[in-house]
Amino acid sequence: MPLTLHALNSSERAAFTTSLRHIFEHSPWVADETWVRRPFRDVAHLHAELCRTMQSASPEKQLALICAHPDLAGRLARQKQLTRESTHEQASAGLNQLSDAELAAFQKLNEAYQAKFGHPFIICARLNAKEAILAAMNSRLQHSPDAEHAAALGEIEKIARLRLNDSLAKQ
Repeated sequence: MPLTLHALNSSERAAFTTSLRHIFEHSPWVADETWVRRPFRDVAHLHAELCRTMQSASPEKQLALICAHPDLAGRLARQKQLTRESTHEQASAGLNQLSDAELAAFQKLNEAYQAKFGHPFIICARLNAKEAILAAMNSRLQHSPDAEHAAALGEIEKIARLRLNDSLAKQ
């Protein structure tokens, strides 16, 4: 049975959390903590409330959420150990078909980014091609840690919106 907003609004907390556990990468706490604000008027309202939960979380919880994301074209992707959602998202940007030179560029930038910020680079891959992602990685390496933390959360919001749209039956 397709997931609907009506079903989410009437579900018990555990079922709600289970249904939306994949929206925020390995972080079901976002859905769990949002459950108390039911009912949601529409998908946009649900997304806004999920994002409000994420944005109002402690910096430590936010960092754990950011760190739950895999590197783009990283080791987990090459070992085919990404979540179904991340696999689809990275493939949509062409990150599953990189030349050796492109793969080396991603690895170099992932390492530089991780060294500077202590977490993986986050971008909504479904909204970007591999060239745009590489350019963004280079550009965002110039950010301050606070600016990059905010940028990562903004990208997570975009990812969550697309995943939520994919999950809910057309209303």
